[in-house]
Amino acid sequence: MARVTIEPKLVRWALDRARLSPAGLHKRFPRLDDWERGAAQPTLKQLENFARATHVPIGFLFLREPPREAVPIPDLRTVAGREIAAPSPDLLDTIYLCQQRQEWYRDFARTAREPKREFVGSAKMTGDIQATAAAMRRALGFDLEERSAVATWTEALRSFIDQADALGVLVMVSGVVATNNRRKLDPAEFRGFALSDDLAPLVFINGADTRAAQMFTLAHELAHLWLGQSALSDVGPVTSPSHDVEVWCNRVAAELLVPLAVLREDYRASVGLRPELARLARRFKVSTLVVLRRIHDVGALSRELLSREYEREVERLLRLPTGRGGDFYLTQSARAGRRFARAVVVSTFEGQSSFTEAFRLLGVKNASTLHRFAAELEAAF
Repeated sequence: MARVTIEPKLVRWALDRARLSPAGLHKRFPRLDDWERGAAQPTLKQLENFARATHVPIGFLFLREPPREAVPIPDLRTVAGREIAAPSPDLLDTIYLCQQRQEWYRDFARTAREPKREFVGSAKMTGDIQATAAAMRRALGFDLEERSAVATWTEALRSFIDQADALGVLVMVSGVVATNNRRKLDPAEFRGFALSDDLAPLVFINGADTRAAQMFTLAHELAHLWLGQSALSDVGPVTSPSHDVEVWCNRVAAELLVPLAVLREDYRASVGLRPELARLARRFKVSTLVVLRRIHDVGALSRELLSREYEREVERLLRLPTGRGGDFYLTQSARAGRRFARAVVVSTFEGQSSFTEAFRLLGVKNASTLHRFAAELEAAF
């Protein structure tokens, strides 16, 4: 049986890149240790299977040296004040997919003569934080009184996404790579990213993160779009980013969700932190984590107490039951984004795009599924 020659260091690189240990793959590749030592070589079929298992483009495995991969957008993530050097294949594949979707929608928007999104790049870091947040709130239709009437902040998050979608933002929320439920995204690696464009601005939210964190991530990434800057982020309401841009976006996001002037008037220190935290979360329809950050911002909570209460609240939220399963079409709509999904469906049934392209972009497998998807989206075609 013919064997292919590969450098042993490429085997180790592929495993490290995919965050996999040889022990987990020994059943599928019994001679993996020999490949890594150079004592044996795989067949082409074995190498193809290994590439799929480690999510590596097979061409990389024929190189002499491991390639240097970089995130294709500005990477503003930090861990202990230091930049993260090696992105996972899950992160890279998610960004690449979103870039492909953005490129497709940009062409669609040009053909449909959609107007440019004037809000993209309309803000400056030298501008007033409160004025910027107020402008975003007006553009989004983000009315605090209407939000207070919504039953839960989960519904408020859904409404927030719909508002951004209506403004022209492609909002995609997923906890897995494309539609592969075995490739779960890690919130510890990233929480979201923004791809700035004046026709197809895009925000991706890591759906594996808590619903509480997703609200702040959306606000943060929208602030990036208002700056007109693409970025990959891992910030939360109480993190202290080292990048000036992230500091600015965090401040704008917090002001957008919970205006400081309103909170200062509404906060009742005498009631006690825990009951007041729950009340204000219901009042503003944001997560308790965001409220904690804003109570700190008005000077009612020290940094030390904020950190302690934040960790306590995260632990409480993680203990809450989460829904399992769900409707496939609703899930796919969230993963691809309603604006994007409807555009692909309309373009396909009007004959402008092929069914094959629609299957690839939306993660559906056949025409009957696409027709059902269209019906669920209530797309007009």
